[in-house]
Amino acid sequence: MSDLATTDMDLDTAMDRYRVELTGYCYRMLGSSFDAEDAVQDTYIRAWRSYDKFEGRSSLRSWLYRIATNVCLDLLNAGKKRARPMDLTAPQHQASAVLNERPEVTWLEPVPDGRVLPQTADPAEMALAKESVRLAFVAALQHLPAKQRAVLILREVLAWKADEVARLLETTTASVNSALQRARATLAGQALRDSEPADPLDADQAQLLARYLSAFEAYDISRLTALLHEDAVLSMPPFDLWLQGHEDIAAWHLNQGIGCKGSRLIPTTANGMPAFGQYRPREDWRPGHTPWALQVLEISHGKIVGLNAFLDTARWFPLFGLPEQLDEAYEVQ
Repeated sequence: MSDLATTDMDLDTAMDRYRVELTGYCYRMLGSSFDAEDAVQDTYIRAWRSYDKFEGRSSLRSWLYRIATNVCLDLLNAGKKRARPMDLTAPQHQASAVLNERPEVTWLEPVPDGRVLPQTADPAEMALAKESVRLAFVAALQHLPAKQRAVLILREVLAWKADEVARLLETTTASVNSALQRARATLAGQALRDSEPADPLDADQAQLLARYLSAFEAYDISRLTALLHEDAVLSMPPFDLWLQGHEDIAAWHLNQGIGCKGSRLIPTTANGMPAFGQYRPREDWRPGHTPWALQVLEISHGKIVGLNAFLDTARWFPLFGLPEQLDEAYEVQ
């Protein structure tokens, strides 16, 4: 079936087929869920304006990827790379830890799975797609120059052929292969931590998450830390603080983080990983809970290796479809 359009409505329908995969591509390039959606919208606007010049020498999909790549390259050339707290500072110890916000830092953002992961019946394809949007991988991509980033994503994640990428980037196949080698070498030096996808959960993962939810809502920190890897990391963007290891993570929850006692958690997924919307008790002592953090968990070999608490809930909760408030009668579906 051709993906060429003959009417305005046809073009809308044809382009919409590629929205999720293009958003996933732009998210990997940019590290921002909101920037990715803006980039796709810009791609469609540019496609609309120039469709009369599109002569069908490539597929509509390839043409849209070319436009999206140029949009992303323009944005990357104009702005800063995105970072996680672990990219900027050494871990702090709880006793001296302070929440220092860095307004000049552009933080790596979480993204709902449904915005960036096209549905596929192939388990291997879905596993690769989830692996390629996990936080650690997208953070590692930030260390690549923009064109190397595009080459690696197109070749390694989307399985484009070298000559197809060369045509898209208007360069040679040899140049594409060279960029891919350099990108692989850079990523190999990033020492990426393993983490496992969350959807669908296997029995062991489901049990681990159930135990985590129970321990956190009971605020039983001994039970909670027993679920963590010995060098697990806790981070809290937009603050540059991060803590590592049972002792400091436990001490944080019992001291600076004691306001989380009595929280409730609503399960979701982000970046192909398990996540929770965290609601803390209202500060005015009225019944109910208010948004506090989007927790994205990294799991490996039956333990939690990363607790990523994204605190800007005014941005994240609407994006993830999480309730604005929880009253006492709210029941997890």
